[in-house]
Amino acid sequence: MTARAADRARYDRATAHLDAPLAIVDLDAFDANADDLVRRAGGKPVRVASKSVRCRALLERVLARDGFQGIMSFTLDESLWLARSGFEDILLAYPSADRARFAELAADPKLAGAVTVMIDDPAQLALIDAARDGGREVVRVCLELDTSLRLLGGRVRVGARRSPLHSPAQLAELARSVARRPGFRLVGIMAYEGHIAGVGDAVAGRPLRSRAIRLMQATARRELAERRADVVRAVRAVAPDLEFVNGGGTGSVQHTAAEDAVTEIAAGSGLYVPRLFDNYTSFSARPAALFAQPVVRRPGVGVVTVLGGGYPASGAAGPDRLPVPYLPEGLRYDPQEGPGEVQTPLLGSPADDLLIGDKVWFRHAKAGELCERFDTLHLVEGDTVTAAVPTYRGEGRTFL
Repeated sequence: MTARAADRARYDRATAHLDAPLAIVDLDAFDANADDLVRRAGGKPVRVASKSVRCRALLERVLARDGFQGIMSFTLDESLWLARSGFEDILLAYPSADRARFAELAADPKLAGAVTVMIDDPAQLALIDAARDGGREVVRVCLELDTSLRLLGGRVRVGARRSPLHSPAQLAELARSVARRPGFRLVGIMAYEGHIAGVGDAVAGRPLRSRAIRLMQATARRELAERRADVVRAVRAVAPDLEFVNGGGTGSVQHTAAEDAVTEIAAGSGLYVPRLFDNYTSFSARPAALFAQPVVRRPGVGVVTVLGGGYPASGAAGPDRLPVPYLPEGLRYDPQEGPGEVQTPLLGSPADDLLIGDKVWFRHAKAGELCERFDTLHLVEGDTVTAAVPTYRGEGRTFL
């Protein structure tokens, strides 16, 4: 029996009393993946990206482990909810225009002390000030550095279009704007190198493309390490009490942690390990989050139909954004239909061994987006479900 076949047998036994569709997290794999992130971080704390987990119980579990410290959130509403739930160190990774929540933040000392908001433009400071509605609490802010690699005088850009702040001088000028404005305190710098941390460099069947990605990433790492160090020096000259410099992502943990200027690492997807993280040479980990769909039809030889399954991930549309049939091994989509809103035909010889009501296990393309489809995660240890915990959706929270 292969390791994957053994996992399938465990998951089927653990959930024999549950009807699909359902989602699980294998806690043995989850904990092993957490340990690997800590190992790769080399002694620097790992801040957990909540968008990649979207389950308070699992955020609490990982933050209770040595090596993890703080949350990186994705909306201001979520940030305040988490702070009210008892989480104390929350970095909002994206700028917000949520005026009502900024008014709550500025009026509550507990929230203002727990949440740090992201800016990359003085206009965002003005929006926050206009939203205060009498609130006088000091708002903690973090500056975001654009990590993109620019070549040929800027005519070629590699990396996500995020912050407009690229140079040390630009970040230092915004730091001075924060210092001049009452009611704000600059506490951190963040830089997410998505073209390094979030792009697989070992694409199956594409050796030349994979080599080109590795060369790009090596060049980008060198350029960013030098520029990030310059940025930190420039900003610290304005704000010497800077509390943290955050960088990285699941795919670049050890590389980013090696930079002296970086004080903490961000990661989250590496806990669940969705399918987009199969194509990396920098690390390997165990899939921990899966979902099951029930077989409801047997249309013919070599084909079964499962209920639902059309859960595409965000990003540029393509086959890599689709969930992948994972267990039993050897199933594939019908190219004429793909994963459907209500039904999904699956092809392959393993279909002939599946009966009506059997479970087919899938992996989502991304991590936390799975939790937007399910209100409960069944936690598996060995071959037993030991708990059922709500996702954000299960708690009535859909932030985006």
